[in-house]
Amino acid sequence: MLASLGSCFSWSAPLLHGEELPRVANVSEQPADNRMIIRTVRNLVEEGHISQSKIDDQVSKRGFELFLKQVDPLKSYFLEADVNEFREQETKLDDMLLKNNVSFAYTVFKRYLQRLNEIMPMVHELIDAPQDYEAEEFIESDAKNMVYSKTMEELKDRWRKTIKLNFLSARADGDKDEETREKLHKRYRTYYKIRSQTDVYELLEMYLTSLTSALDPHTSYMAPREKDNFDMQISLKLKGIGATLRADDGSTIVEMVVPGGAADKDGRLKIGDDIVAVQQDDGSPAVETLDMKIDDVVSMIRGEAGTKVKLHVKPKAGGERQIYEITRAVIKLEDSAAQSEILERGQKPDGTPYRVGFIKLPSFYLDMEGARSKKEDYRRTSKDLEVILNKFNESNVDVVVLDLGRNGGGSLPEAIQATGLFIDYGPVVQVKDPNGRVTPMLDENRSITWKGPLVVKISQLSASASEIFAGAIQDYERGLIVGDPKTHGKGTVQTLLDLAPTTFGLGASKPQGALKLTIQQFYLPDGRSTQLEGVSSDVVLPSMTAEMDISESDLDYPLPMDSVKAQPHKHYSMVDSALKAGLQQKSSERIAQNDDFGKLLGRIEAYRKQKAETKVPLKESDYMARRKETSMEKEEEKQLDGKAERDKVYLSDFYNEELLNVAIDYVKTLQSENKLVTK
Repeated sequence: MLASLGSCFSWSAPLLHGEELPRVANVSEQPADNRMIIRTVRNLVEEGHISQSKIDDQVSKRGFELFLKQVDPLKSYFLEADVNEFREQETKLDDMLLKNNVSFAYTVFKRYLQRLNEIMPMVHELIDAPQDYEAEEFIESDAKNMVYSKTMEELKDRWRKTIKLNFLSARADGDKDEETREKLHKRYRTYYKIRSQTDVYELLEMYLTSLTSALDPHTSYMAPREKDNFDMQISLKLKGIGATLRADDGSTIVEMVVPGGAADKDGRLKIGDDIVAVQQDDGSPAVETLDMKIDDVVSMIRGEAGTKVKLHVKPKAGGERQIYEITRAVIKLEDSAAQSEILERGQKPDGTPYRVGFIKLPSFYLDMEGARSKKEDYRRTSKDLEVILNKFNESNVDVVVLDLGRNGGGSLPEAIQATGLFIDYGPVVQVKDPNGRVTPMLDENRSITWKGPLVVKISQLSASASEIFAGAIQDYERGLIVGDPKTHGKGTVQTLLDLAPTTFGLGASKPQGALKLTIQQFYLPDGRSTQLEGVSSDVVLPSMTAEMDISESDLDYPLPMDSVKAQPHKHYSMVDSALKAGLQQKSSERIAQNDDFGKLLGRIEAYRKQKAETKVPLKESDYMARRKETSMEKEEEKQLDGKAERDKVYLSDFYNEELLNVAIDYVKTLQSENKLVTK
């Protein structure tokens, strides 16, 4: 879908602060150490990928298209002649890679920078030009339907329409044109500066990932700072001041202050504050952050625990520029850990309410450093869940609802251990390696922490380890799956290989990044893979995420779905087809009478209609009428952001209330069929 240049840019973890990486614009050839990285990545992929495929002409052609898509996704910079020239190398990228040569990446990106320099002055002229809001014209919103412009005049007209769309979007939000002009000038100046500052490692990451992703969407090269970020997220630890930052039209804005972090304990830094400069505690001058890449700002702010950093801040509340000296610390990202709440709903025959133990689990996390060093009480999902479930047992909870709706996966061993809290013993997942060997992975702990009714909430955002958990619960007939028609459909296992010791030996000190490599495919106890098809819900609730193109099957070049032999395991008989049909019928009847669900279904229908109509009208009256129905971009941004759900353990809205209704119906049905298990 059409993706305009928004005001927020994502950031990744940095290298050591102060390290200056060479920019692509300033170099004539790839750095020498890139050759070793390229060779290592190529060898590891060909030897270890689950498909056992070679990097050949087919991979070259796929990688060619993926790289162009990364550099110029909306075909807004390259001309048809540029792409035709590049296409002469379309089947030769594999041969070049054999020679550890990525010169094609530099050829393409330098041409992109050339076009960027030519187009940006034109963009600013178009921003200042008057807009004709009465002209009946359209802009294509689906990149798949776009073609490269033949001439600069055609490209200018495409940009004219893009700028006009930005104005229309702003007018729909109530902004004045003069205000929008100022914002757009600032936005594109910032975009120009950020793209111009692309460094050689970022380019290497883009290019190698384009080639490796031609085998499957999850095999990728991580540059050093991206690898650092991955390690910190999976362990729930972050070294710094404890603040989430976002780029807003060139400014660095505080989006969140992490509870318990250094900035929170200091108390001065507030949400919405503008960090205008960063100064190290070594006597060096402050570095202004205006128009700086957000990851470079983060790089300066992060550092080892115990060191100090000075933030020059323009407070959102107004007033003079302030300087806050904050001591860095290790921050635990608790928002990614399991959280719980006991809710009371409905009425039992004895007049007391049903008690629902609600658990929000955003990821299957594991403190890998703590596990490696064999710390006595390192942080992990299964341990945290066990503590919560024991509390539920003590509190006489009637049913547990485990929310995996935004759980994108994480640690495979932790998904297995977490499943073991609900079953006695047996296979949780089967894993196939590149040689075709299938190995069952078992829950070996012969005990059950929670024996009562279990409801698992899923969505298309539930992926990987979430699907293993939900699929095993379903195969064991141990609990009820509720939510979108199916989960994401990611049925593969990746490993992260640090390239420094692989490339330069165990004594290597300079980071070289890492290769995320797909090495296994997993299957549920009954033998079906979650790849592409995911795990199906037993009771489906209407939602916007079910309509979005965000599943594994929507990615480029996913691996196919297949199956293996089923493993024998216990069946708890807590779910059957009749029970599922009965619960679905009751839920559908409630939904039909619920005004909020009625409004949601209306938005879903309008969303579907907009998806089918890829040409966006640029006549103001037509645009506003379309926008009044629903804004696809706004809906998708809202669903993917999930800010409201991040801020609370249980978000009390009509959707979650219906989820609780289903859970209580489930308890009642089990009770009527004498299938309730004593906790």
